[in-house]
Amino acid sequence: MAPLIVDTDPGVDDAYALALAAHAPEVDLRAVTAVFGNVDLPTTTTNARRLLGMLGRGDVPLGVGADRPLIHPTTGRAADVHGDDGLGGVAERFGPLGPEPAGRALDVIARVLGTSTEPVVLAAIGPLTDVALLLATRPDLAERIGRLVVMGGSVGVGGNVSPAAEFNVWSDPEAARRVLVEERVPTTLVPLDLTHEVTVDRAWLDALAASGPVGEALAATRTVYARGEGLGEDRVPIHDAVALLEAIVPGTLATVPLEVEVDTSLGPGRGTVHADRRGRAPGGRTVDVALPDGTDVDAVRAALLERLGTHM
Repeated sequence: MAPLIVDTDPGVDDAYALALAAHAPEVDLRAVTAVFGNVDLPTTTTNARRLLGMLGRGDVPLGVGADRPLIHPTTGRAADVHGDDGLGGVAERFGPLGPEPAGRALDVIARVLGTSTEPVVLAAIGPLTDVALLLATRPDLAERIGRLVVMGGSVGVGGNVSPAAEFNVWSDPEAARRVLVEERVPTTLVPLDLTHEVTVDRAWLDALAASGPVGEALAATRTVYARGEGLGEDRVPIHDAVALLEAIVPGTLATVPLEVEVDTSLGPGRGTVHADRRGRAPGGRTVDVALPDGTDVDAVRAALLERLGTHM
């Protein structure tokens, strides 16, 4: 089983993602780290504890990460999408509380990377602040990351927090640029271009709710989340779960190697990810960008329901 770390800002779709990771037979969930993002850090930390407790993974170390971006402060959060509690207004359905935090996120991640005898998969499904700090302060551990899977960005369909920017990247563009442009860790980027295609409908959510307590709690988040995402009542995206499925089963999503750039200006384009489709420049760093072309979105949707519906 591949060792897996999930850096997350729960978050409704983060809850789906953690449910996927908790008992996937292909991976060994070695740590979860909470970062600011959809809601503030104390809430994302509590939500991570709720999810680990409900999923029966109290054995997984929980690290507490960054509570703000690297450079420019932002007060933007996504309570309008995820609810004030981060879990669609139904956080009380998730629990009991799992483990107390085991320390700082950077220390928890470094411990896993430093002791693993196999390359570790790092799934980053919130702002990339923790990952950027790790790579900046512990460059010796970069080679221990076999693959970084990032949910973030939009390379052609427009943004969800501004006309062009996606929330995770927009929350800390400097961190995103460090990770996606300056580093050399093998990276798969799962943008809105794909996650907006792998949406789920009412029948899918009803089937999930009927599967058991975990599925029922996840499906109960739909009211606030569907309204906040603004894609229509019968079209709910679960962005982070799509990225986690790719982290668990590499090759689930079709990818194209592209050079990317992140707009770190303070203007209206801040947080935009630009993908260069003209071809790879000699020596240029590419990331594998997951796109709808070549991806069987119906199969992805079905796989998510099958895995989430067989929990407990």
